[in-house]
Amino acid sequence: MQWSTPIAKEIPGFTLSDPWVGSHVTIADMFAHRSGLPDHAGEGLEDLGFDRAEIISRLRFEPLSPFRITFGYTNYGLTAAAVAAANAERVSWDDLANNILFKPLGMTSTSYRYSDFISRKNRAWLHVKTAHGYEPSVYNGVEEEAPAGNASSSVNDMAKWMILQLNEGRYNGKQIIAKAPLEEMQTPQMAKGSVFGHMSFNGLGMAITYDDLGLMHLSHSGALEQGAATVYDLLPSAHLGIIVLSNGFPHGEPETIASMFYDLVEFGHYQRDWQSFYGGLFDQMTAPLLSKLNGEKEPANPAPARSNDAYVGTYSNDMYGPAIVSADSKGLHLMIGPKHMTFALRHWNGDTFVFRPGGGGFRTLTELTFKPATSDHAARMTIEWLNDHGNGTFTKQ
Repeated sequence: MQWSTPIAKEIPGFTLSDPWVGSHVTIADMFAHRSGLPDHAGEGLEDLGFDRAEIISRLRFEPLSPFRITFGYTNYGLTAAAVAAANAERVSWDDLANNILFKPLGMTSTSYRYSDFISRKNRAWLHVKTAHGYEPSVYNGVEEEAPAGNASSSVNDMAKWMILQLNEGRYNGKQIIAKAPLEEMQTPQMAKGSVFGHMSFNGLGMAITYDDLGLMHLSHSGALEQGAATVYDLLPSAHLGIIVLSNGFPHGEPETIASMFYDLVEFGHYQRDWQSFYGGLFDQMTAPLLSKLNGEKEPANPAPARSNDAYVGTYSNDMYGPAIVSADSKGLHLMIGPKHMTFALRHWNGDTFVFRPGGGGFRTLTELTFKPATSDHAARMTIEWLNDHGNGTFTKQ
Protein backbone atom coordinates (compact mmCIF):
# COMPACT_ATOMS: atom_id res chain seq x y z
CA MET A 1 0.00 0.00 0.00
CA GLN A 2 1.05 3.56 -0.75
CA TRP A 3 -0.62 6.85 0.12
CA SER A 4 -1.26 7.05 -3.65
CA THR A 5 -3.10 3.69 -3.87
CA PRO A 6 -6.65 4.09 -5.27
CA ILE A 7 -9.32 2.99 -2.81
CA ALA A 8 -11.26 1.18 -5.53
CA LYS A 9 -8.29 -1.17 -5.94
CA GLU A 10 -8.91 -2.66 -2.48
CA ILE A 11 -12.68 -2.19 -1.98
CA PRO A 12 -14.57 -4.06 -4.73
CA GLY A 13 -17.34 -1.97 -6.26
CA PHE A 14 -16.30 1.27 -4.54
CA THR A 15 -17.25 4.40 -6.47
CA LEU A 16 -18.54 7.95 -6.03
CA SER A 17 -21.18 9.99 -7.87
CA ASP A 18 -18.53 10.81 -10.49
CA PRO A 19 -17.20 7.39 -11.58
CA TRP A 20 -13.86 8.85 -12.68
CA VAL A 21 -13.29 10.35 -9.24
CA GLY A 22 -14.46 7.10 -7.66
CA SER A 23 -11.82 5.12 -9.55
CA HIS A 24 -9.00 7.61 -8.93
CA VAL A 25 -9.53 8.82 -5.35
CA THR A 26 -6.62 7.61 -3.21
CA ILE A 27 -5.81 6.84 0.40
CA ALA A 28 -4.12 10.26 0.64
CA ASP A 29 -7.07 12.09 -0.91
CA MET A 30 -9.38 10.77 1.79
CA PHE A 31 -6.93 11.40 4.64
CA ALA A 32 -6.41 14.96 3.35
CA HIS A 33 -10.21 15.44 2.96
CA ARG A 34 -9.89 16.56 -0.67
CA SER A 35 -12.09 13.92 -2.33
CA GLY A 36 -14.90 16.40 -3.02
CA LEU A 37 -17.30 14.65 -0.65
CA PRO A 38 -19.28 17.11 1.49
CA ASP A 39 -18.59 17.69 5.17
CA HIS A 40 -19.50 14.68 7.31
CA ALA A 41 -20.81 12.70 4.36
CA GLY A 42 -22.56 9.47 5.30
CA GLU A 43 -23.14 10.27 8.96
CA GLY A 44 -26.91 10.34 8.53
CA LEU A 45 -26.61 6.69 7.48
CA GLU A 46 -24.73 5.99 10.68
CA ASP A 47 -27.48 7.64 12.71
CA LEU A 48 -30.00 5.32 11.05
CA GLY A 49 -28.02 2.17 11.92
CA PHE A 50 -26.42 1.24 8.59
CA ASP A 51 -23.22 -0.78 8.90
CA ARG A 52 -19.77 0.37 7.80
CA ALA A 53 -19.70 -1.48 4.48
CA GLU A 54 -23.13 -0.16 3.47
CA ILE A 55 -22.25 3.42 4.45
CA ILE A 56 -19.05 3.29 2.37
CA SER A 57 -21.02 1.86 -0.54
CA ARG A 58 -23.67 4.60 -0.33
CA LEU A 59 -21.12 7.42 -0.45
CA ARG A 60 -21.76 7.18 -4.20
CA PHE A 61 -25.05 9.00 -3.66
CA GLU A 62 -23.42 12.06 -2.07
CA PRO A 63 -22.89 15.16 -4.24
CA LEU A 64 -19.28 16.01 -5.09
CA SER A 65 -17.40 19.30 -5.15
CA PRO A 66 -14.36 19.70 -7.43
CA PHE A 67 -11.86 16.89 -6.84
CA ARG A 68 -8.57 17.66 -5.04
CA ILE A 69 -9.23 21.41 -4.79
CA THR A 70 -12.10 21.42 -2.26
CA PHE A 71 -11.69 20.70 1.44
CA GLY A 72 -14.57 18.78 3.03
CA TYR A 73 -14.12 17.03 6.37
CA THR A 74 -15.47 13.49 5.88
CA ASN A 75 -15.08 10.85 8.55
CA TYR A 76 -16.42 8.09 6.33
CA GLY A 77 -14.10 9.04 3.49
CA LEU A 78 -11.15 8.50 5.82
CA THR A 79 -12.76 5.30 7.09
CA ALA A 80 -13.06 4.01 3.51
CA ALA A 81 -9.35 4.66 3.00
CA ALA A 82 -8.42 2.76 6.16
CA VAL A 83 -10.69 -0.15 5.24
CA ALA A 84 -8.88 -0.30 1.90
CA ALA A 85 -5.54 -0.50 3.72
CA ALA A 86 -6.83 -3.24 6.01
CA ASN A 87 -8.26 -5.17 3.06
CA ALA A 88 -4.82 -5.12 1.42
CA GLU A 89 -3.43 -6.82 4.53
CA ARG A 90 -6.39 -9.24 4.69
CA VAL A 91 -7.27 -8.24 8.27
CA SER A 92 -9.86 -6.02 9.94
CA TRP A 93 -8.96 -2.41 10.65
CA ASP A 94 -9.19 -3.09 14.40
CA ASP A 95 -6.64 -5.90 14.17
CA LEU A 96 -4.37 -3.96 11.82
CA ALA A 97 -4.17 -0.97 14.17
CA ASN A 98 -3.58 -3.25 17.13
CA ASN A 99 -0.85 -5.26 15.41
CA ILE A 100 1.20 -2.48 13.82
CA LEU A 101 0.68 0.38 16.29
CA PHE A 102 -0.92 -0.33 19.66
CA LYS A 103 1.04 -3.47 20.58
CA PRO A 104 4.48 -2.22 19.45
CA LEU A 105 3.95 1.02 21.40
CA GLY A 106 2.58 -0.73 24.50
CA MET A 107 -0.73 1.13 24.21
CA THR A 108 -2.53 -1.41 26.39
CA SER A 109 -5.53 0.83 27.10
CA THR A 110 -6.26 1.70 23.48
CA SER A 111 -8.73 0.07 21.10
CA TYR A 112 -11.14 0.76 18.24
CA ARG A 113 -13.61 -1.79 19.64
CA TYR A 114 -16.51 -0.56 21.73
CA SER A 115 -16.56 -3.89 23.58
CA ASP A 116 -13.01 -3.23 24.82
CA PHE A 117 -13.98 0.23 26.06
CA ILE A 118 -17.12 -0.90 27.85
CA SER A 119 -15.31 -3.83 29.50
CA ARG A 120 -12.78 -1.55 31.26
CA LYS A 121 -13.62 -0.88 34.90
CA ASN A 122 -11.88 2.50 34.92
CA ARG A 123 -13.44 4.41 32.05
CA ALA A 124 -14.95 7.82 31.42
CA TRP A 125 -18.70 8.28 31.29
CA LEU A 126 -19.78 10.66 28.55
CA HIS A 127 -21.88 13.72 29.41
CA VAL A 128 -24.04 16.25 27.59
CA LYS A 129 -25.19 19.65 28.73
CA THR A 130 -28.89 19.97 29.51
CA ALA A 131 -31.11 22.62 31.11
CA HIS A 132 -30.19 21.00 34.44
CA GLY A 133 -26.43 21.00 33.89
CA TYR A 134 -24.19 18.22 32.60
CA GLU A 135 -25.78 14.79 32.71
CA PRO A 136 -24.57 11.30 31.70
CA SER A 137 -25.53 10.33 28.16
CA VAL A 138 -26.14 7.03 26.43
CA TYR A 139 -23.09 5.96 24.41
CA ASN A 140 -23.30 2.77 22.38
CA GLY A 141 -20.15 3.28 20.36
CA VAL A 142 -19.59 4.41 16.77
CA GLU A 143 -17.63 1.37 15.58
CA GLU A 144 -18.80 1.81 12.00
CA GLU A 145 -16.81 5.05 11.88
CA ALA A 146 -13.46 3.55 12.95
CA PRO A 147 -10.76 4.68 12.42
CA ALA A 148 -12.24 8.17 12.09
CA GLY A 149 -14.11 7.56 15.36
CA ASN A 150 -14.61 5.14 18.24
CA ALA A 151 -11.00 5.01 19.43
CA SER A 152 -10.77 4.82 23.22
CA SER A 153 -7.46 5.49 24.92
CA SER A 154 -5.75 7.11 27.89
CA VAL A 155 -3.43 10.06 28.40
CA ASN A 156 -0.52 7.69 29.06
CA ASP A 157 -1.11 5.73 25.86
CA MET A 158 -1.60 8.85 23.76
CA ALA A 159 1.68 10.26 25.13
CA LYS A 160 3.45 7.26 23.57
CA TRP A 161 1.79 8.00 20.23
CA MET A 162 2.86 11.67 20.44
CA ILE A 163 6.46 10.60 21.11
CA LEU A 164 6.28 8.42 17.98
CA GLN A 165 5.06 11.36 15.90
CA LEU A 166 7.71 13.73 17.29
CA ASN A 167 10.55 11.20 16.92
CA GLU A 168 10.26 10.32 13.21
CA GLY A 169 8.42 7.06 13.89
CA ARG A 170 10.78 5.77 16.60
CA TYR A 171 9.87 4.74 20.13
CA ASN A 172 12.31 3.48 22.76
CA GLY A 173 15.01 3.30 20.10
CA LYS A 174 12.96 1.13 17.74
CA GLN A 175 11.58 2.24 14.35
CA ILE A 176 7.86 1.46 14.69
CA ILE A 177 6.63 3.42 11.65
CA ALA A 178 8.80 4.13 8.60
CA LYS A 179 10.08 7.71 8.45
CA ALA A 180 9.11 8.56 4.83
CA PRO A 181 5.32 7.92 4.97
CA LEU A 182 5.19 9.60 8.39
CA GLU A 183 6.79 12.70 6.87
CA GLU A 184 4.10 12.70 4.17
CA MET A 185 1.48 12.56 6.92
CA GLN A 186 3.00 15.69 8.51
CA THR A 187 3.34 17.64 5.23
CA PRO A 188 0.67 20.14 4.04
CA GLN A 189 -1.57 18.44 1.47
CA MET A 190 -4.65 20.65 1.27
CA ALA A 191 -5.21 24.35 2.04
CA LYS A 192 -8.04 25.02 4.50
CA GLY A 193 -8.04 28.76 5.09
CA SER A 194 -6.59 31.44 7.32
CA VAL A 195 -6.61 31.60 11.13
CA PHE A 196 -5.40 34.86 12.75
CA GLY A 197 -3.70 35.72 9.46
CA HIS A 198 -1.85 32.42 9.20
CA MET A 199 -2.66 29.83 6.55
CA SER A 200 -3.86 26.46 7.79
CA PHE A 201 -3.61 23.16 5.96
CA ASN A 202 -4.52 19.54 6.28
CA GLY A 203 -1.87 16.86 6.26
CA LEU A 204 -2.87 13.21 6.13
CA GLY A 205 -5.22 12.79 9.07
CA MET A 206 -4.09 15.90 10.94
CA ALA A 207 -4.26 19.68 10.76
CA ILE A 208 -1.11 21.72 10.08
CA THR A 209 -1.10 25.29 11.35
CA TYR A 210 1.44 28.04 12.05
CA ASP A 211 1.49 30.19 15.17
CA ASP A 212 2.46 33.83 15.76
CA LEU A 213 6.16 32.88 15.79
CA GLY A 214 5.83 31.05 12.48
CA LEU A 215 6.27 27.65 14.14
CA MET A 216 4.42 24.64 12.71
CA HIS A 217 1.89 22.73 14.81
CA LEU A 218 0.37 19.32 14.10
CA SER A 219 -3.02 18.88 15.71
CA HIS A 220 -6.48 17.41 15.57
CA SER A 221 -9.70 17.79 17.51
CA GLY A 222 -12.19 15.00 17.93
CA ALA A 223 -15.66 14.99 19.42
CA LEU A 224 -18.86 13.05 19.85
CA GLU A 225 -22.22 14.71 20.35
CA GLN A 226 -22.93 11.97 22.92
CA GLY A 227 -20.41 13.83 25.08
CA ALA A 228 -16.68 13.69 24.33
CA ALA A 229 -14.17 16.34 23.24
CA THR A 230 -10.45 15.84 22.72
CA VAL A 231 -7.45 17.55 21.15
CA TYR A 232 -3.76 16.92 20.66
CA ASP A 233 -1.31 19.62 19.57
CA LEU A 234 2.31 18.87 18.66
CA LEU A 235 5.13 21.41 18.28
CA PRO A 236 7.78 19.40 16.39
CA SER A 237 10.48 22.10 16.54
CA ALA A 238 10.45 21.83 20.35
CA HIS A 239 9.73 18.08 20.53
CA LEU A 240 6.74 19.05 22.62
CA GLY A 241 3.14 17.91 22.66
CA ILE A 242 -0.03 18.19 24.72
CA ILE A 243 -3.21 16.14 24.69
CA VAL A 244 -6.43 17.10 26.45
CA LEU A 245 -9.22 14.52 26.84
CA SER A 246 -12.67 15.35 28.19
CA ASN A 247 -15.97 13.55 28.70
CA GLY A 248 -18.29 16.44 27.89
CA PHE A 249 -20.06 17.73 24.80
CA PRO A 250 -17.66 19.86 22.69
CA HIS A 251 -17.64 23.56 23.55
CA GLY A 252 -13.93 24.24 22.94
CA GLU A 253 -12.49 23.66 26.42
CA PRO A 254 -9.75 21.15 25.38
CA GLU A 255 -8.63 23.43 22.54
CA THR A 256 -8.61 26.40 24.93
CA ILE A 257 -6.35 24.55 27.37
CA ALA A 258 -3.92 23.49 24.61
CA SER A 259 -3.66 27.02 23.17
CA MET A 260 -3.17 28.57 26.61
CA PHE A 261 -0.41 26.03 27.26
CA TYR A 262 1.50 27.02 24.13
CA ASP A 263 1.02 30.73 24.86
CA LEU A 264 2.80 30.21 28.18
CA VAL A 265 5.51 28.08 26.55
CA GLU A 266 6.24 30.51 23.69
CA PHE A 267 5.34 33.94 25.10
CA GLY A 268 5.08 33.59 28.87
CA HIS A 269 1.56 35.03 28.87
CA TYR A 270 -1.78 34.51 27.16
CA GLN A 271 -2.03 36.07 23.71
CA ARG A 272 -5.81 35.86 23.30
CA ASP A 273 -9.08 35.05 24.99
CA TRP A 274 -9.02 31.49 23.68
CA GLN A 275 -12.17 30.43 25.49
CA SER A 276 -14.27 33.05 23.69
CA PHE A 277 -12.63 32.23 20.36
CA TYR A 278 -13.14 28.47 20.55
CA GLY A 279 -16.57 28.80 22.16
CA GLY A 280 -17.80 30.84 19.21
CA LEU A 281 -16.16 28.49 16.73
CA PHE A 282 -17.79 25.41 18.23
CA ASP A 283 -21.16 27.15 18.37
CA GLN A 284 -20.89 27.58 14.59
CA MET A 285 -19.79 23.97 14.10
CA THR A 286 -22.60 22.48 16.16
CA ALA A 287 -25.30 24.77 14.73
CA PRO A 288 -26.15 22.29 11.93
CA LEU A 289 -27.18 19.80 14.63
CA LEU A 290 -29.92 22.20 15.61
CA SER A 291 -33.15 22.33 13.68
CA LYS A 292 -34.18 25.60 12.08
CA LEU A 293 -37.07 25.30 14.54
CA ASN A 294 -34.64 25.64 17.46
CA GLY A 295 -35.93 28.43 19.67
CA GLU A 296 -39.10 28.80 17.60
CA LYS A 297 -42.42 28.86 19.41
CA GLU A 298 -45.06 26.41 18.29
CA PRO A 299 -47.57 28.18 15.99
CA ALA A 300 -50.52 29.46 18.00
CA ASN A 301 -52.93 29.01 15.08
CA PRO A 302 -51.38 26.38 12.80
CA ALA A 303 -52.85 25.62 9.41
CA PRO A 304 -54.62 22.25 9.59
CA ALA A 305 -53.02 19.08 8.29
CA ARG A 306 -54.59 16.94 5.60
CA SER A 307 -56.16 13.61 6.49
CA ASN A 308 -53.72 10.89 7.55
CA ASP A 309 -54.50 9.01 4.35
CA ALA A 310 -52.83 11.78 2.37
CA TYR A 311 -49.53 11.08 4.10
CA VAL A 312 -49.51 7.34 4.80
CA GLY A 313 -47.41 5.18 2.49
CA THR A 314 -43.94 3.98 1.55
CA TYR A 315 -41.43 6.57 0.36
CA SER A 316 -38.16 5.77 -1.48
CA ASN A 317 -34.75 7.43 -1.41
CA ASP A 318 -31.53 6.17 -3.04
CA MET A 319 -29.33 7.29 -0.16
CA TYR A 320 -31.41 6.25 2.83
CA GLY A 321 -33.64 3.51 1.41
CA PRO A 322 -37.38 3.19 2.04
CA ALA A 323 -39.26 5.06 4.76
CA ILE A 324 -42.75 4.13 5.87
CA VAL A 325 -45.32 6.58 7.22
CA SER A 326 -48.14 4.85 9.09
CA ALA A 327 -51.06 5.96 11.22
CA ASP A 328 -52.85 4.68 14.31
CA SER A 329 -55.10 6.12 16.97
CA LYS A 330 -52.19 8.17 18.34
CA GLY A 331 -51.30 9.77 15.01
CA LEU A 332 -48.61 9.43 12.35
CA HIS A 333 -45.36 7.49 12.73
CA LEU A 334 -42.18 7.35 10.65
CA MET A 335 -40.21 4.09 10.34
CA ILE A 336 -36.82 4.26 8.63
CA GLY A 337 -33.45 2.53 8.38
CA PRO A 338 -32.23 -1.07 8.64
CA LYS A 339 -33.10 -1.20 12.34
CA HIS A 340 -36.64 0.06 11.65
CA MET A 341 -36.24 3.10 13.86
CA THR A 342 -39.67 4.53 14.60
CA PHE A 343 -40.54 8.14 15.47
CA ALA A 344 -43.85 9.66 16.46
CA LEU A 345 -44.73 12.64 14.26
CA ARG A 346 -46.34 15.68 15.85
CA HIS A 347 -48.22 18.19 13.72
CA TRP A 348 -46.59 21.62 13.54
CA ASN A 349 -48.16 23.65 10.75
CA GLY A 350 -49.91 22.67 7.52
CA ASP A 351 -48.05 19.79 5.91
CA THR A 352 -45.13 20.10 8.35
CA PHE A 353 -44.66 17.70 11.24
CA VAL A 354 -41.85 17.46 13.78
CA PHE A 355 -40.06 14.70 15.65
CA ARG A 356 -36.98 14.32 17.81
CA PRO A 357 -34.34 12.15 16.09
CA GLY A 358 -32.08 11.61 19.10
CA GLY A 359 -28.31 12.01 19.08
CA GLY A 360 -27.08 11.86 22.66
CA GLY A 361 -29.79 14.09 24.07
CA PHE A 362 -28.59 17.09 22.08
CA ARG A 363 -30.59 17.11 18.89
CA THR A 364 -33.67 19.27 18.96
CA LEU A 365 -36.88 18.87 17.02
CA THR A 366 -36.48 18.39 13.29
CA GLU A 367 -38.96 19.02 10.49
CA LEU A 368 -40.63 16.52 8.22
CA THR A 369 -42.52 18.32 5.47
CA PHE A 370 -44.90 16.60 3.08
CA LYS A 371 -45.47 17.88 -0.45
CA PRO A 372 -48.61 16.66 -2.21
CA ALA A 373 -48.49 15.22 -5.72
CA THR A 374 -48.75 17.55 -8.68
CA SER A 375 -48.83 17.04 -12.42
CA ASP A 376 -45.01 17.29 -12.36
CA HIS A 377 -44.09 14.95 -9.53
CA ALA A 378 -45.36 12.31 -7.14
CA ALA A 379 -46.02 13.06 -3.48
CA ARG A 380 -42.82 13.64 -1.52
CA MET A 381 -41.55 14.28 1.97
CA THR A 382 -38.34 16.03 3.05
CA ILE A 383 -36.67 15.13 6.35
CA GLU A 384 -34.60 18.07 7.59
CA TRP A 385 -32.40 15.81 9.75
CA LEU A 386 -31.15 13.96 6.63
CA ASN A 387 -31.11 16.87 4.21
CA ASP A 388 -27.77 18.55 4.98
CA HIS A 389 -26.49 17.74 1.48
CA GLY A 390 -29.82 18.04 -0.32
CA ASN A 391 -30.59 14.33 -0.45
CA GLY A 392 -33.22 14.10 2.28
CA THR A 393 -36.26 14.08 -0.01
CA PHE A 394 -38.22 10.83 -0.30
CA THR A 395 -40.70 10.05 -3.12
CA LYS A 396 -43.94 8.24 -2.45
CA GLN A 397 -44.20 4.92 -4.26
